Amino acid sequence: MQLTNSANSRTLTCVVVEDDVTMRQLVTNYLEENSFRAISASRPEEALGVLARHKPDIVVLDLRLGQEDGLDLLREIRAQSDVPVIITTGHRRDEIDRVVGLELGADDYLTKPFGLRELLARIKAVLRRRDMASAQRDTEKGVWRFGQWQIDRRTRRLANSCGEPIPLSKGEYALLTAFLDAPQRPLSREYLLQATRVHEDIYDRSIDVQVLRLRRKLEVDPSAPSIIRTERGIGYVFTLAVQRL
Repeated sequence: MQLTNSANSRTLTCVVVEDDVTMRQLVTNYLEENSFRAISASRPEEALGVLARHKPDIVVLDLRLGQEDGLDLLREIRAQSDVPVIITTGHRRDEIDRVVGLELGADDYLTKPFGLRELLARIKAVLRRRDMASAQRDTEKGVWRFGQWQIDRRTRRLANSCGEPIPLSKGEYALLTAFLDAPQRPLSREYLLQATRVHEDIYDRSIDVQVLRLRRKLEVDPSAPSIIRTERGIGYVFTLAVQRL
């Protein structure tokens, strides 16, 4: 059974850039045994050609390619593509290179020697994160309407029934979109904490402060809220139906 991308039912492709022949064969064989299409390269120029021809779903890149620097190749990849990259190194002293690699846009790293099962798990985890991020971007597109309000999730612009813009802070926007993604359902403070933390640092009881600020912008009477209602012992519920236009 082939491991496929659900969006288009195709086999996922991994490019393995490794100058050690034995390691390269071990990794590619293992990936193929686990339903990936594995393509290998040993030098930067060869790797760039493979990437251009095959458009892989993920790259496993060794930072030590003989006399050549894998970081330079990573820079080239990032200049051309946002394909996920897992970097590997064979020496503890390469910690600085790992840090630089992550700063250049690598998605994860492994230090040799590593287990093939761990590599596969890391690959799957990176691909899951990519798919989740893609789904989140799709969700954030378009215009959503609730009550007399309308929000463009592409531009993050909230407007009232007269079309007048209502400014939102990062925290208020994150909280509002968490409610819009789960309307008319009780949401715990812990859930809202996790949902908003991806946008900015919001901690524990300050969720209540963010709710109060959002109520002041949405409610006719913030002291007697009807849109964002408190659920005692649970958290909050967004009472309006949400329509995606």
